[in-house]
Amino acid sequence: MQPIPDSWPPPEEVSSNQADVPVFPLNDVWLFPGILMPLRIFEPRYLQMIEDCLDGPGKLVLGTVAPAHQAEMKAAPPLQSIAGLGEIVRHERLENGDFSILLLGLHRVRVEEIESDRLYRRVRAEKQHETLPGDRKQSKRLRKDLREALLSLDEEAKKLPENIPLGYLVDLLLSMTAMPSDAKQKIFAELDVGLRSTLALEAHRSNLGDN
Repeated sequence: MQPIPDSWPPPEEVSSNQADVPVFPLNDVWLFPGILMPLRIFEPRYLQMIEDCLDGPGKLVLGTVAPAHQAEMKAAPPLQSIAGLGEIVRHERLENGDFSILLLGLHRVRVEEIESDRLYRRVRAEKQHETLPGDRKQSKRLRKDLREALLSLDEEAKKLPENIPLGYLVDLLLSMTAMPSDAKQKIFAELDVGLRSTLALEAHRSNLGDN
């Protein structure tokens, strides 16, 4: 199971809904709100990025590279428009100069690339607001289905606190479900939590049927 914070809920982002921040592009990786992601940073441009982040608010966007451009990582491949904003909550400078960091997902953002005078790229990140199901019975059913799906993948899911939001449960399932990059991005970008839950459960069940 993906690392999660020791306590729930995770800290809220207190800044404005829009910020200019560094972006770290990766293939087939998504930063989900509330989930901790360990990363090792070694390229010079991204070492500079981490140093700058640690001298500032400590926040960056993890941007997923568009599928058709995943072979262009050494350049500046286009990014998916919806990405994850994260905060560095732990870091270590290794003996060889690399960084080992732990990134906490804060929320989904819509990104637009802006000019950068640094080695790394920068984006304008605008916070995206989710909508929850209005039907309590639907929410209860989805929560039950998501917990069962997670438990089928990892017995540690039974330790998840009862008060974890529905959005976190679906994001945790989505992070653990294998599927093509474009399909996962489509579900990741869905701000309707009820619909995102339904789509993630369908993908999970499809995987079970293929095995």
